[in-house]
Amino acid sequence: MGFESFLGNPQAVSTVRDMLNRDAVPGSLLFAGPDGVGKKTLACMLAKALNCERMRGNFCGQCARCLKADEMLSLTREDLARRREIKDASRRVEGLIYFDLQLIEPITRFILIEQVRQLRNTAYARAFEFPWRIFILDQAQAIHWQAVDLLLKVMEEPPEGAIFILVCPNPYELRPTLRSRCQRVQFRPVEDSAIRRLLHEERGIPPGQIELATRWAAGSIGSARSLNLADIQTKRRPWTGYFEIIAKKDWRSAGGADWKTFFETTKALSENRDQLQENLRIGYTLLSDMLQVIESEDEARIVNVDLLASLRRWAGSLGLEGLDRLRRGLDDAYRLQTRNVNQQLGWEALALEVTASEQKSTRRGEPSGTGSANARR
Repeated sequence: MGFESFLGNPQAVSTVRDMLNRDAVPGSLLFAGPDGVGKKTLACMLAKALNCERMRGNFCGQCARCLKADEMLSLTREDLARRREIKDASRRVEGLIYFDLQLIEPITRFILIEQVRQLRNTAYARAFEFPWRIFILDQAQAIHWQAVDLLLKVMEEPPEGAIFILVCPNPYELRPTLRSRCQRVQFRPVEDSAIRRLLHEERGIPPGQIELATRWAAGSIGSARSLNLADIQTKRRPWTGYFEIIAKKDWRSAGGADWKTFFETTKALSENRDQLQENLRIGYTLLSDMLQVIESEDEARIVNVDLLASLRRWAGSLGLEGLDRLRRGLDDAYRLQTRNVNQQLGWEALALEVTASEQKSTRRGEPSGTGSANARR
C-alpha cells in the first residue's frame, strides 16, 4: 500500500512526495500525459496522503480517513455513471452533492457549468470529514467553455484548505489562463519492463505472448490491465488476409480462390459497424509497422512483432506509394463512418486502386517497393 504500489513514472511520484514532505502542495495542480499511465490514480493517492491519519508524506490505506476516501471515490463514480444514463438533459445535474474528496468527470461530452458551479460552492465551505477538500477534474480538456471562466475565478483565489487537480492528456488543450494557474506534473509512457512485469504477474500472459502484449499496451498501465490479446488477434486476421491479397502480384488475374478470399476479407472488415473505430485502429497499426519496416532497421518500434516476416513482405510489395494510398483510404473510412456508406465496397475499391497503382509503376519500370525493406536488403 502507499505510493510504493504505483507502477511507472517514478519522477512524477517523486515530485508529488516531495511536495507532501515539504508541506508545499500547491492549491492547483495539472497532471498531464498519455492516457492510461496513472494520472488519476496518482491524484487519488495524493488526496489520501493529504488526509491520512497515520502517515506523513504517504498513506496507509487502512485508517478511517483512507477508507472514507475510497468510499467517497466509489460513490462519485456510481453517481457519474447514473447521471450519464439519464436521457433528460435538464435532470442530469439535479441534486449534485460533493464530498470532501470529489472526482469530477464529463457527464456528457463536457464537464458542465453546473458541475463547476457546485465545485465552487463546495470549495468555499468548510470540509466536513477531512482536513483538506480535494477536487479531481478528470478529462479537464472537456470542461465546457462556459464553465472555464467560473473555474478560473475559484482558482485565482483558491479557498483555504481546497486543492484542485486537473487531469488531461495534453495540457495545451486547456486555455492558457487555466494552465498558467497550475503547477504541472508531467507523466510519460510507462517503461516496457514495468508493463512486462504487470502482464506476467497480474495477467498471467504466457511468455511467448508477453512481447506482443507489451507493444500493444504502448506504455499504458490501463491498456495492459484491460488488454484482450486474443480479441486483437481475431480482429487483426481480416487485415492480414487483406494485405496478403493486395500485396500479391497480378492477383486480380489469378483464379477464383484469390477472389473468394478477397471478398471474404472485405466482408469481415465491414461486418460490424459498431467496431469500425477499433478495426481502423488495428489497420493503422499494421500500416505504421510496414512504414517502420521501410524507413528504419529498428524493430523495437514495431507493434505486431509476431508478423514481422509478413510485414516485410507486404511492405516490399506495396512500397511507400501503396502504403500512402492505403493510409488515405483508412482516413476516408474514418471520416465517412457516420454516413450510410457501403464499407465493403469501399475496401474493395481501395484494394483495386492500390493494385492498379502498382501495375502502372511496374509498366513505367519503377519497382513497386521503391524505398522498401526489400530494396534495402
